[in-house]
Amino acid sequence: MRVKICGITNLDDAKIAISAGADALGFVFYPDSPRYIDPKEAQEIIQKLPPFIEKVGLFVNVTQDIIHDVCVLSGCTLAQIHFDADSEFFKHVRFPTLRVIRAQKPEDVQLFCDEYRLIDAYCESYGGSGKRLNLQWFDNIDCSKIILAGGLTPDNIEDVKAYGFYGVDVSSGVELSPGQKDSQKVIDFVQKAKA
Repeated sequence: MRVKICGITNLDDAKIAISAGADALGFVFYPDSPRYIDPKEAQEIIQKLPPFIEKVGLFVNVTQDIIHDVCVLSGCTLAQIHFDADSEFFKHVRFPTLRVIRAQKPEDVQLFCDEYRLIDAYCESYGGSGKRLNLQWFDNIDCSKIILAGGLTPDNIEDVKAYGFYGVDVSSGVELSPGQKDSQKVIDFVQKAKA
């Protein structure tokens, strides 16, 4: 199972996540988030990272051009679209994208089931709320293209492993405070997810 540590705001946290075995790091380019990072600061971190690590930019309610330009400037390799956008929008981003579904009901987890997507618990704010999805919503469905987010921690990550998710995404569940990771929690989370 692949692991993304989201809400990276400094190089030390990035290095700890990578050393622990994380496959991807998330950089939040949403100014209203307590985990926001300026694209130039993200660039300074990303330039110091080893190869073969996915660098994911998280975007909320911006244009395709902004997504493209910020990803190119920062060095991100994937754009996570954390808002409702139609297929036409995705076609014109001109950058690899990952759709986010903010699930409110069981049927939502089956949306766009032919593509890789991140499924998070719906909340008024965007990301990092610690709100969990009902795992029963995933019973008897193919989870191999789903990246699960929302309320995951080192204490509950083992609960999700039987579902066969492509990956998991954690932010607040491995933090000391918003934007500041707890190194031991990061290590424990990655190790348990990959065990």
